Amino acid sequence: MALQQTGSRKRKAPAIEAGAASSSSQGSAAAAAAAAAAAAASEGPLLRKKQRRRATRRSLVQYLKGREVGARGGAGLRGSEGELRGYAVQKLPELLRERELALGTLNKVFASQWLNARQVVCGTKCNTLFVVDVHSGQITRIPLMRDRGPWLAQAQPTCGIHAIELNPSKTLLATGGENPNSLAVYHLPTLDPVCLGDRHGHKDWIFSIAWMSDTVAVSGSRDGTVALWRVDPDMFNGSIAWHNDAGLPVYAHIRPRDMETIPRSSTSPSNRKVRALAFSGKNQELGAVSLDGYFHLWKARSALSRLLSIRLPYCRENVCLTFCDELSLYAVGSQSHVSFLDPRQGHQNIRPLCSREGGTGVRSLSFYQHIITVGTGHGSLLFYDIRAQRFLEERASASPDSSPGPSGRKLKLTCGRGWLNHDDLWVNYFGGMGEFPNALYTHCYNWPEMKLFVAGGPLPSGLHGNYAGLWS
Repeated sequence: MALQQTGSRKRKAPAIEAGAASSSSQGSAAAAAAAAAAAAASEGPLLRKKQRRRATRRSLVQYLKGREVGARGGAGLRGSEGELRGYAVQKLPELLRERELALGTLNKVFASQWLNARQVVCGTKCNTLFVVDVHSGQITRIPLMRDRGPWLAQAQPTCGIHAIELNPSKTLLATGGENPNSLAVYHLPTLDPVCLGDRHGHKDWIFSIAWMSDTVAVSGSRDGTVALWRVDPDMFNGSIAWHNDAGLPVYAHIRPRDMETIPRSSTSPSNRKVRALAFSGKNQELGAVSLDGYFHLWKARSALSRLLSIRLPYCRENVCLTFCDELSLYAVGSQSHVSFLDPRQGHQNIRPLCSREGGTGVRSLSFYQHIITVGTGHGSLLFYDIRAQRFLEERASASPDSSPGPSGRKLKLTCGRGWLNHDDLWVNYFGGMGEFPNALYTHCYNWPEMKLFVAGGPLPSGLHGNYAGLWS
């Protein structure tokens, strides 16, 4: 929603960020991509890095194992490993401390994924794809792929990059192209372009992506469709020439293997935009939420077959979705609640949780075992224990002779100030505010290293700014 001119006497309230459009920025030169590829290649995949690191660096897990079990390598350790890991997951949030990362003048980080132990790939509202080194702070921009045919970039400003997903083997990365309607696939760890889904695909912005296997991805769009894409292994196994005579990378242009349109609701037939996707590998099912307040479920094989559509209990600003394999449970984030869905149950036996963050909404969600992490629009992280059905609590201060107990206060990590452009719009609408909280649009864990990357930016769509932080 566009804002009025700053000189107008009657001022409209700024729109809340939910995929609003902004001007796009060009990708960097090919040399920058080569530098990023070299850096990524030198780091190697996360699993390889984990194997090389000394066990002493994973101090929290080792400490908890030693404290709970006793002697190192004692009998029974293997049998209790799952319980100890769960204990570590529950205790980690209260131990996390923030180190902010400077992102310059980039505008709002919408998506992020760990590439390896020290690099995170991010996408922004200003249509920039970049890799940040969380140790050095170095940022390397990755060139975006361009459609084969012309698209009206000037007539329709882009919404930016809302989704970044790695396939299960972490050999391919899927995200948006220079045209946000197109699906771009890159090879890892080099970040060479593989293919671009720009033929007979989406007619509006891609909001979400999910991998069904190493070579099959699904994208959800603002045009109300879900598209299934298959990446030919020959595209990234060396059978295609990757550079033309000018030395520029070339890539294949592909079309979807299947496209499904979500049904129109009677209450909001024009607002069936697909906002988020989550895939259940255990059930081979794809879940989706749409902005008209519905959850949809498809059986995902070589094609998509819709199973059901459910009206959500909280229907405003359903912008994020995640799935827990261990509990076979979907979690949907809305303006003020997180709702839990088990499609196999006729009723919901887990009550929704309220974020209680001033109506700024749930902006990012993730499951790990029984703990769900909630990123809010008010710059805070909350942690909910799905088994106990309550938020994790702060630990009360205690004397040296006793262990700290629960304080009764919800554990909340508040993120730093980030960077905000104090332009005319900020002066006219928000000049009286000394600080402005950042919406946490994305977060991702590196569990082997016990680190959490969090990023976002100001919630009102007209404000330009960013936040990124490493919690460890």
